[in-house]
Formats: sequence, C-alpha cells, structure tokens
Amino acid sequence: MPVPTHAPATGRRLLRDDVYRRLRDAIIDGTFEPGEQLRDGELAAWLGVSRTPVREALLRLASSGLVVARPGRSTVVSELDPRALREARDVVAAMHRLAVGEAVPLLTDADLNAMSDAARRFAAAVEAGDVDAAVVADDALHGIPVEVAGNRAVADVLEQYTPLLRRAERLRFAAPDAQESIARHDELIRLCRARDAVGAAAVAAGSWSSLQPGAGRSAEPLA
Repeated sequence: MPVPTHAPATGRRLLRDDVYRRLRDAIIDGTFEPGEQLRDGELAAWLGVSRTPVREALLRLASSGLVVARPGRSTVVSELDPRALREARDVVAAMHRLAVGEAVPLLTDADLNAMSDAARRFAAAVEAGDVDAAVVADDALHGIPVEVAGNRAVADVLEQYTPLLRRAERLRFAAPDAQESIARHDELIRLCRARDAVGAAAVAAGSWSSLQPGAGRSAEPLA
C-alpha cells in the first residue's frame, strides 16, 4: 500500500509540541528569567533540534504572553505584567467556571476520588515546600473537570492562557498562604460530591481569580 502522506506531518507536530513545552516549562520554572534574551540558534543547540521548531515555539510563546518577540531584532522572556496577568487570569477563571459547571453532573465516583487524591498530594507538596509537585497536583485536580466536561474550546483557551499564570502560581504555592489553596480544593471537592454545580463552579473560578501578580498573598476575595 502507498506510504501514508500524513505520517511525516504527525512527527513534525509532535516535535513542535515537545519543543514548545520544554521552552515553556523552562520559562515557568525560572531557567530563563524575565528580560533574558532567547536566541533560536542557542536554543536549538540546547534542545538538539533545528531552528525551525524553536522559531515556531517562540511564536506560540509570544501569543501566550510568555515572551516578547521583536521580528528581526530579539526575543526576550516577558516580565510579569500585571495587566496581562489580570486579563489571562480572568479568562482562565471563566473557563474553569464553565468547565466545572458542565462537569459536576457527569463526575463519577472515580473522578471525585481522583480529585481527592490530587488534593492530598497538593497538600503534602505544600507542607514539604515542593512547588513543582504542588503545581503538578493542582493541574491534575483542576484538569479532571475540564476533561470530564469535554468542551474542546474551553481546553484550547486554557492551553493558551494558563502558562502565563504559572509564574504567579508558583509564587503563591511557595508562600505561607498556600494553605488557602488547600481549603479551596477541599471545598471544591465537597461541592462536587454534593452535585452543587453552581457552588463548585464559583469556587473553581475563585481559585484562579484570586491569583495576583508578583505576590503570594491573595488580595481578592473568593468568588
């Protein structure tokens, strides 16, 4: 049979996505600091790839607000811009409100137990001061309603805008008031088990709308 024409494209897409994720994570975890210049040749050598997927990844990172690209001049890691953060935060909060509202009637006992397990892992990570593990557990918990809701548009919007919030999220999880996030998780799961879609959606949105730029403390009340 003829060789499928779509196979090479799939490989390129996987490489492109992998390069994007690795550069995104390096910005989020502080490997590349705000204001640092990113040169595609150096990044390609570091990742062991050609410049093409690196350039494509930098364009995606620019659309997410993690880098500032100046064609023909330079690409630098963006600063934590309070306005950009507020805008992304409000969009992400609205998407989680929608996802949780749609998901609550569909959540199974297995889903709820998985959320509880993620909440326990998050609490343990916070107590241990392990910010990386806290982020992973938080993602797992909030990702379950998003997956169960099955709203592709919501998932796409979250994929675009959530990365911009990661640095502020890490600051909050490293701060003493990360305990507030533990309490929100417990309340979210309680409301999901009670099938209170409106209440659970409000708590989920509040978890994100309370996120503030450059500080661990939550200045806004829980929505």
